[in-house]
Amino acid sequence: MTYNPAKHNRRSIRLKGYDYAQSGLYFITICCHNRACIFGHIENGIMIMNDAGKMVENEWLTLQQRFQNIQLQACIVMPNHFHAILEIVRTNPIIETNPIMATPTVNQNRTIPVGATLVVDQNKNDSPTADQNNIEEGQPQEIAPTENPSQGIAPTKNPTEKTVGEIVGAFKSITTIEYIRGIKNNNWQAIDKRLWQRNYHEHIIRNEQSYIKISNYIRNNPAHWDKDVLR
Repeated sequence: MTYNPAKHNRRSIRLKGYDYAQSGLYFITICCHNRACIFGHIENGIMIMNDAGKMVENEWLTLQQRFQNIQLQACIVMPNHFHAILEIVRTNPIIETNPIMATPTVNQNRTIPVGATLVVDQNKNDSPTADQNNIEEGQPQEIAPTENPSQGIAPTKNPTEKTVGEIVGAFKSITTIEYIRGIKNNNWQAIDKRLWQRNYHEHIIRNEQSYIKISNYIRNNPAHWDKDVLR
């Protein structure tokens, strides 16, 4: 485990100017409102999901049927939060126009800019105490621009391709509706006003080493529940 909970970040922002619809891998964490443990329990280092937890997992896995531009990597439902790696893929090349030359150009080889996403949550009591950026020690805390301003290039987004925020927002809405239905029909544990905290936490995965480290963290999360900063 390399998750470092040393830093606290109660109020911060996503990377300004970063295009969250562009191709890349994103480590997503969504916490239950008030960190209520409503998706199951940990037993001998194994996550035992209840019906609500199975619903959350199923709705995540079916997102790929709803969105054309995603692929799903490792994920885990925990008693009071959810971790996943979401991959954004381009279904079509991006058409970019240089206003100086008035000539369209095609960018088929985008790379993730060097930079770190910051944890977002404006709820004082909901914000996790861990800074998700600390998975990669020494990662630059820079703002990464989507494009090079000096080139005068403005990307044109395919309307069928959704951003990370839009995809996570849809997931939260779908699972909330299903959870409320479970409360009414199956006596699932009641919730205080909402299922999830108002925002979510994400981290741009920049290289293979980071991907392996985060994938292992997700898979091993139940075994380290007693030390989990999101408990």
